[in-house]
Amino acid sequence: MTTPQLLAFAVIGAMMVAFVWGRWRYDLVAVSALLAALAVGVVPPEAAFIGFADDIVIIVASALVVSGAISRSGIMDVAVRRFAPNLSAPRSQLILLVVVVTVLSAFIKNIGALAIMIPIAFQMARKSSVSPSLFLMPMAFGSLLGGLMTQIGTSPNIIVSRVRAEITGVPFTMFDFTPVGAALAIVGVVFLAIFYRLLPERRQEETGFDRAIEIKNYTTEARVLEDSPAIGRTIADIQAAADGQAMVTGIVSATGRRRTPLPDATLKAGDILIIEGEPGALDTMVNQSGLVFSERRGAATKDSADIGIIEAIIGQSSGLIGASAQELTLFDRTGLNLLAISRRGRRFTERLGQIKFENGDVILLQGHIKRLPELLREWDCMPLVERGLRLGSFRNGLIPVVILLVAMAATATGLVPVAAAFFAAAVAMVLTRALPLREVYNQLDAPILIMLACLIPVSDALRTTGGTEIIAAWLSMVASHLPGWGALALIMVAAMAVTPFLNNAATVLVMAPIAATFAAELGYAPEAFLLAVAIGAGCDFLTPIGHQCNTLVMGPGGYKFGDYWRLGLPLSILVVLVGVPMLMLVWPF
Repeated sequence: MTTPQLLAFAVIGAMMVAFVWGRWRYDLVAVSALLAALAVGVVPPEAAFIGFADDIVIIVASALVVSGAISRSGIMDVAVRRFAPNLSAPRSQLILLVVVVTVLSAFIKNIGALAIMIPIAFQMARKSSVSPSLFLMPMAFGSLLGGLMTQIGTSPNIIVSRVRAEITGVPFTMFDFTPVGAALAIVGVVFLAIFYRLLPERRQEETGFDRAIEIKNYTTEARVLEDSPAIGRTIADIQAAADGQAMVTGIVSATGRRRTPLPDATLKAGDILIIEGEPGALDTMVNQSGLVFSERRGAATKDSADIGIIEAIIGQSSGLIGASAQELTLFDRTGLNLLAISRRGRRFTERLGQIKFENGDVILLQGHIKRLPELLREWDCMPLVERGLRLGSFRNGLIPVVILLVAMAATATGLVPVAAAFFAAAVAMVLTRALPLREVYNQLDAPILIMLACLIPVSDALRTTGGTEIIAAWLSMVASHLPGWGALALIMVAAMAVTPFLNNAATVLVMAPIAATFAAELGYAPEAFLLAVAIGAGCDFLTPIGHQCNTLVMGPGGYKFGDYWRLGLPLSILVVLVGVPMLMLVWPF
C-alpha cells in the first residue's frame, strides 16, 4: 500500500470516527476532512471544490426547494384529509407513508417520490403531535427499497443492466429486478413498521426563538364570497380543517347581524367569520374551506418579492393605542393590511378592523417590506424574529405538483438528466410564484449542502489514489475461498460498505466488473452477482451521505450522523439475509 493510499484511508477513517462521535456538527467535520485531505495531498487543489458543482448537491438543493413549494401550496393538507381523514395513530401514519413512497419509487426517481411525500409527513406529524423524525428516515429507507423493484427505480439497476449486456449480450429487462426487489421491499416495510422506535426522536435545530415567541391565539377574519364552496357548510366542517388548532368565535352576516357560531350553523354568502388560532391553522382553515381573508386589499393581495408579513408588539408609547385599524384608515394611509391580532387572555368576537389596539398586543401586518421597518419605528412597535408565517399568502394550488410531475416524467423517460430536471423544477416554482423568491434560501439547508460538497472530493480520494483497487483485490482473494452463497453475500456487503464513499452509481461501476470477473472464475453465471452489487449499492442505510434520499431528510428530521445506523444496521442485515437466498432462488448459479 502506497503512502497516498494510507493517507486517504486515514483521513476517511478519522472523518467517520468524528461523524459517529458527534462532538462537532457534520458540516464542520466535512470541511475539516477536506482541509486535511488537501494538506496531506490526497486531494489536489484543483479538485478541492468540484463537489459544489456535483449533480448530487444540485439534486438535493433543488429537491428542498421543490418540497418547500409543494408544502406551501397546501395541496398536501387536502390530500391528507381526503385519503386519510381519520388516520391519527403514528404507526398507521408511518405505514401509509412508507408504503406509498416505496411503491412510487419503483416507477419514478426515488428522490422525487420522497420530495412529494415529505410535506405530507409533516402534516401527519403535526396531526398526531409527534416529531417528523419519526417518519422521515423510514420514508427515505422505503424509497431506497422501492427503487430496487424495477430497472428505472434507481441508477445502480440501470448500470448493472448495461454491464450484463456487455458481458452476455442481453441486458436486464424492466421487471427482472422485481421478484427479489419486491421481496426485499415487503420485508423492509414490515421491519420499518415494527422497529421504527429504534430511532431517537429528534427535532430540527432551528427552533429556539421560534418556540420562545410561539403565539397560538391570533384572531383574524374571513369572508364567504358569493361563489364560495363554503356556502351551505357548517361551522363544524370549517373547523375540522384546522385539526383543533383554530376555531370560529363569531359570525357577522352580510347585513351586520351577529350569529352564534354553533357547530351546526350553516354559512351564507357575505358572512364574515371571526376565527382564532395558530397562524398555520388559520391559513389552512381559510384556504381549504374556500374562504378569503377579508382584510387583504390592494397590492398586498399579490405575493411578490416586495410583499412580506411581519409580527410586532405594540409598545407602551405607541400612537396605535386606543384606536382601531378602521379609525386609523390603516390601509389607505400606509398600504398595510392588518391580518391578525393577539392579546394575552382575551378572545375577540368583534371584527378585526374594529378592535382597539392596546399596549402589548401582537399584530400581524402585511405590506411592502421596505416600508415596514420605518412604520414600526414610527408607531413604537417592536418587530419579532421572523418565523416564516404564511397567513394570507398567495397560493397557486396544483401548480407545484404539476411542475414536479413534469420533472419526474422527463427523468423517467430519459429526456432530461435528474439534476437538470429538478433544477428546472425549482426555478419554475419561483417563476410561477409557487414559492416566493424571499423564501427560497430559507428552504436550502446550507449545512447539508456544505457537507455534501466537501465529502465528494474526499471520498473520491479512494479512487484517485488506487484505494478502490486494493479493496477489489482483497475481495477477489477472499471470495475465491468461499462457497457461492458466501461470495454473493460478500459482494453485497462490500457494495453496502463502499457506497457511502463513492455514491451508488460509482460503486456499481467499480464493483460490477469485479463481481462478474470472480463469478466467472468460480464458474458461476454473473446475473446473481451483478444484482447483488446493485442491491448493495442501492441500500445505504448506515449513513446520510451514501444516497441523496438519506441526505434530503437529515435536516428536516433533525437527525445526527450517528442516528442512521440505529435503524439502518439491522435493516442492512435483513436485506443481506433475505436478498442472498432470493437471488439464488430466482437467479440460480
